[in-house]
Amino acid sequence: MEVILLEKIRNLGDLGSQVSVKPGYGRNYLIPQGKAVRATKENMEAFEGRRSELEANAKDALSKAEARAAEFEDVAIEIARRASEEGKLFGSVAITDIIEAVTAIGKELDKVEVNLPEGAIKVVGEHTVDISLHPEVNLSLKVTVIAES
Repeated sequence: MEVILLEKIRNLGDLGSQVSVKPGYGRNYLIPQGKAVRATKENMEAFEGRRSELEANAKDALSKAEARAAEFEDVAIEIARRASEEGKLFGSVAITDIIEAVTAIGKELDKVEVNLPEGAIKVVGEHTVDISLHPEVNLSLKVTVIAES
């Protein structure tokens, strides 16, 4: 299925790119979310008419994401959990726990912006969490898990 992207999508293409995707991905996600339109002659002409508006929206979204990234520059969070003497947690630290800790210090994150590259954190120590605020704006957040006393 050929689609025209209405915004930059990681690992797929930039705004205005005509790409080939699997039919289900296009029909069930990209088109309903307003991220793409079918690549027909009419849609190509309509897209060219809206190109400047979409590019302005993309620049605005990028500048907002960069401003948010500046807020997270020197942020480190600490989470206390019950742990064994060997440092293994009774349970784990998941994305929702990280979002709660970030919210507690007055910052905002969405669930889809947080990526745990190695899965949920299950040991005490210092860990790096990937934060993706925009396809072009990524940062690392230092999360320290300590044993509850």
